[in-house]
Amino acid sequence: QVQLVESGGGLVQPGGSLTLSCVASGGIFSLYAMGWYRQGPGYQRVMVAAMNTGGSITYSDSVKGRFTISRDNAKNTAYLQMNNLKPEDTGVYYCNAVHYTDSAWGQGTQVTVSS
Repeated sequence: QVQLVESGGGLVQPGGSLTLSCVASGGIFSLYAMGWYRQGPGYQRVMVAAMNTGGSITYSDSVKGRFTISRDNAKNTAYLQMNNLKPEDTGVYYCNAVHYTDSAWGQGTQVTVSS
């Protein structure tokens, strides 16, 4: 089963940018659809961006035009480029990998947007 490790979170001012990374191991990365999810304080975990193995991408309405999901299969890594960050983007960001019945989550990385 694939294992995932996220990194790149931190504290950023409104309008700032961060890039999250998710490194996969233990599986054939190119076979997995990848997604990024956010869990804000007191909220359920929600999808913000997803990319399937064919390259099709979906974004939540709240991040369209600001976030970009990408993947580098040669590096077994998925990315989430986040621009023009807003306080409501604050939360723990998790990456998720899915291949048929095999699904894995990373441990999460905290993103705090505050002045």
